[in-house]
Amino acid sequence: MEKLNKPTLYWSLLKFKDWNFYIASTSKGLVFIGSQNKPFEELVEWATKHFPGSPLVENAEKLEPFVVEITQYLDGRRKSFTIPFEYVGTPFQQAVWQALCDIPYGQTKSYSDIAHDIHKPAAVRAVGTAIGANPVLITVPCHRVIGKNGSLTGYRGGLEMKTMLLNLEKRASLHIE
Repeated sequence: MEKLNKPTLYWSLLKFKDWNFYIASTSKGLVFIGSQNKPFEELVEWATKHFPGSPLVENAEKLEPFVVEITQYLDGRRKSFTIPFEYVGTPFQQAVWQALCDIPYGQTKSYSDIAHDIHKPAAVRAVGTAIGANPVLITVPCHRVIGKNGSLTGYRGGLEMKTMLLNLEKRASLHIE
């Protein structure tokens, strides 16, 4: 039985080639995708902060629609997602995350581009902080944000993962038009 205001967090381990990601959802949608090959504790820490007291229940069947779409993306067969999300963040963070979702597949923008997109051109640092707080890596494509000079910058999943995702999109966009 779910306690009032304490939704159950369903989780599963998504395995793709040599990568493992812990993912989690509520009954409303996807709330978390972990970093590549990080331990379960990453999910536990995030859940404790954002859903204190909510039970974590392993349920691969409930997470299957998310696993299918994320796997299709990682395999270069999907450019966008139709799965539901439940964004857990401030209104500012949610505005930034929506702007990330508006970056076309295979393209990049800078932090200042995102700040302009949300009509807060002076908030570049705050945009960077909001991007760093993105709980649903890959599906909310924070990997598409790079430095103004074109350099790769921080990424919760690590720069190796960011590079892999950008290269995946570059290769796949040549084949999925």
